Amino acid sequence: MARKDIFGSVMGPAASVANVKDVSAYAVRGASRSIMQSFEELSKSSVVDLDPALVDTSFVSDRIDDDDQAFQELLAAIRERGQDSPVLVRPHPEVSGRFQTVFGHRRVRVARQLDRPVRAVVKKMDDEDHVIAQGQENAARANLSFIERTLFADRILKRGHSPDTVKSALALDDTTFSKMRSVTSNIPERVILAIGAAKSIGRDRWWQLAKLMEPPGAGVRAAEYVAGADFAQPGSDARFARLFDFMSVPAKRPHASTKSTETAWTPDDRSVRAKITDTGKVFTLALKSKEASPFGAFIAGKLDELFEAFRESEMAKKTGD
Repeated sequence: MARKDIFGSVMGPAASVANVKDVSAYAVRGASRSIMQSFEELSKSSVVDLDPALVDTSFVSDRIDDDDQAFQELLAAIRERGQDSPVLVRPHPEVSGRFQTVFGHRRVRVARQLDRPVRAVVKKMDDEDHVIAQGQENAARANLSFIERTLFADRILKRGHSPDTVKSALALDDTTFSKMRSVTSNIPERVILAIGAAKSIGRDRWWQLAKLMEPPGAGVRAAEYVAGADFAQPGSDARFARLFDFMSVPAKRPHASTKSTETAWTPDDRSVRAKITDTGKVFTLALKSKEASPFGAFIAGKLDELFEAFRESEMAKKTGD
């Protein structure tokens, strides 16, 4: 799908400020305004050729899985006519002489595979500006699924950035941000990754799945299901539907154990009363009356003899004696 290019003035006629804002489609305020100004500055920046072997990925991932068909189409297009739009990188904050991709990961991969330089704009920026620029460029392309954006938001938060930074990076309103938090709070990441990008599954369906995952033990139940053979379906949308249907059916309760039987025993003089309970796995003998304690102690003292007598009786039954 064709898209407008924030680097238009690098490769051709300068893009107007109005066009740049129109492509982004997010509120221009605070941190967003700062990054928008950076985009405008980048449109005037010089493009350099970098060895893709020196370019690392972003410190926070914004994709669950790559669309191999889309990657192959991009590979073919760049092989045929070259790289139309540059990527944005920053000097690596920890390794001298290396760079870190802000956006344009697939173009870097293509350059690496074609063994040719990647065209890039290099801009020094801190982590917050990095994630905002990465998120806003993805918003301009609008090709990340809801769950990819949700995981990206969660990873930004886990890096210690504020909710305002996340909202600026992904152009989120409060309702969408709240539902994203519900999804990542209730659905384990390993379950989300097992489903995949689920490009056709929107916010409300993921939120509904998150609600199904609220009961205690639901997350473990879902994790066990996605690890099984029944879950393996081609296509992440189909896998989402499979899990949704599975979680929509209440978990079966364990079969009730066999009902326990209770009997009572008492001698003719009724000096003691015994209550006997047998569940099949637990046999309980409860004694009552003033003689209960000495009688119980007497039985306990005879347990070795009684157990040996029991064993001999069982052996006799098996041998037919």
